Amino acid sequence: MKIIVPIKRVLDPFTQARIDKQTQSVDLTNSKMAMNPFCEIAVEEALRLKESEKATETVAVSIGTDKTVDTLRTALAMGIDRAIFIRTETELDLQPLTIGKILASIVKKEEAQLVIMGKQAVDNDNNQTGQMLSGLLNYSLGTFISQFNLSDDNNSIEVYREIDSGIETRSIKLPAIVTVDLRLNEPRYASLPNIMKARSKPLETIEISSLDVDTSARINVLSVEESGSKDRSAKNVNSASELFDELKKLGVM
Repeated sequence: MKIIVPIKRVLDPFTQARIDKQTQSVDLTNSKMAMNPFCEIAVEEALRLKESEKATETVAVSIGTDKTVDTLRTALAMGIDRAIFIRTETELDLQPLTIGKILASIVKKEEAQLVIMGKQAVDNDNNQTGQMLSGLLNYSLGTFISQFNLSDDNNSIEVYREIDSGIETRSIKLPAIVTVDLRLNEPRYASLPNIMKARSKPLETIEISSLDVDTSARINVLSVEESGSKDRSAKNVNSASELFDELKKLGVM
């Protein structure tokens, strides 16, 4: 069974984002970048399946400029077998549907039976790509997975989803898309020998223009603000009527 793991290069979660007021976007100039934390968990789960001999090959896929190769090398250093780099000329802010179409073309080409990916990226927090990819491929879908068990015959997966009322257990048939949550596992660190080995692992580059996918934006960002720029003070209320009074003062009601 071949597993594809889409990963994304994002601003390091422990770094304060800076806003470029001219472009109304996050300024990434000289910023520390890292693999999306949810993607790290997806990589770890794919590696565990490979180590248990339930998977034959693991493939990491990422989209971006040449700097994105560093993130793919990190996945290779963790233990991923090979990588596919979808190269863009500039820092395109690709939206979930576009990413879903790109990934769908790669999954079809690779004939992968399982796609494990983070439930969302910490930069835009859309939580849409996995669901859209499932629709485009007509694959089974499991989201917000906190526990994952592949059947002995490799035909289905038992997944545990965190929902508002508790933990939901589902059995989904392969081929499937699985989006993972933070509590699924603890990602490993890449050892120095594996970091050196990663440089010799296969990394295929595909130009985004060759995929015939429309990359134009369907959603326009109106404004971006730094977190904490507004008053975030809190006040305790003792009743619903008091809450309504406070909301009226704020002009919400």
